[in-house]
Amino acid sequence: MKKLLLSLVTLLTVSLNANAQSWNMIVTHADGTTDTISTKTVKNVTFQRKDKNADQLIIKELYTAGVPTDNNPNKIFHQDKGFIIYNNCPDTAIVNNLAVGILEPFNGHAPNGWYENETDTKPVYESQGWVPAANGIWYFQQTLVLAPYSQVVISCMGSIDNTQTYSKSVNYANADYYAMYDPESGYYNTYYYPTPSSVIPTAHYLKAFKFGQSNAWTLSTTSPGFFIFQTKGVAPRDYASNEDNIVYEPGRPQSKVFACLKVPTAWIIDGLEVYETKNIGKSKKRFTADIDAGYIAQTYGQCHSLYRNVDEAATKAIAGNEAKLVYNYTLGTDPSGIDAEASIKNGAKIVYKDSNNSTVDFHERNQFSIRGN
Repeated sequence: MKKLLLSLVTLLTVSLNANAQSWNMIVTHADGTTDTISTKTVKNVTFQRKDKNADQLIIKELYTAGVPTDNNPNKIFHQDKGFIIYNNCPDTAIVNNLAVGILEPFNGHAPNGWYENETDTKPVYESQGWVPAANGIWYFQQTLVLAPYSQVVISCMGSIDNTQTYSKSVNYANADYYAMYDPESGYYNTYYYPTPSSVIPTAHYLKAFKFGQSNAWTLSTTSPGFFIFQTKGVAPRDYASNEDNIVYEPGRPQSKVFACLKVPTAWIIDGLEVYETKNIGKSKKRFTADIDAGYIAQTYGQCHSLYRNVDEAATKAIAGNEAKLVYNYTLGTDPSGIDAEASIKNGAKIVYKDSNNSTVDFHERNQFSIRGN
């Protein structure tokens, strides 16, 4: 009944606008105060649920490093990147204006102009309360609602069944999954963004705003600085399209090639600093210590993902959980020894470590978990 009434309000508003009538909408608040809004100024009416437990969302897993192709193990297919967001608490999470970003520079071992001197231990923006998001951002069209200890899978590109071409890749053809797909944003390169599988609802497409220069989002295959954030008091697109929020790496030309978005650190829900295993010594921190005080190393081109460690004590503390836990984990080195995916299939609820230090919180897993064990 409530949905029907809301739909009628929306239809009435559209109808009144179409007929150019000088009607007013009077909104009465709980305290009895009112706002009067002319229907001529109303483009659309939407209803937003109040945020709840947004800070309990975590990046459970990140998969960017690619897989060897079937006919040539030295050739790597990496147009199948994806990640998983997880609600790490016993209550429902409701999150509006949820967005995804990557840090500049794209690779952890690339030259980093955000350090004024070679001997500096912190980037210049750390004391200013923001980080530089590179190239563009993606955002959810609708409020994300996650049940306790549940997850959502998001494909960054190649939102199809990639296993039909590359057997070691992943299958994103799932109606529950989300896809980063928005050719109108300027991310139109079909090599990276084929039309998503028809089973993925269009409502599950993330939208993008591109402020940089490329036809595909420049998510590093080796060492991204990856994060999720929530814009406050403004829609993600509106914030990213405001030129006042654009900044450029020191010493670089002020062109789209080097444009970055200043994202307040207070908006960041979770971040993951990744270094390539063979280039750890050349890498510099991009995240500030309050977001990620460490880093996690990853190997390029071997099907691996970065997977969050189980918080063993918190997981065992859930009533009735301990008997459902599965041990002898073989796909990576989790200090708990718990096979989280097998335990979930066995009915267990998993609490993951969240210390804001990826060195402690993550391990390299032999394959993306959506492939199964």
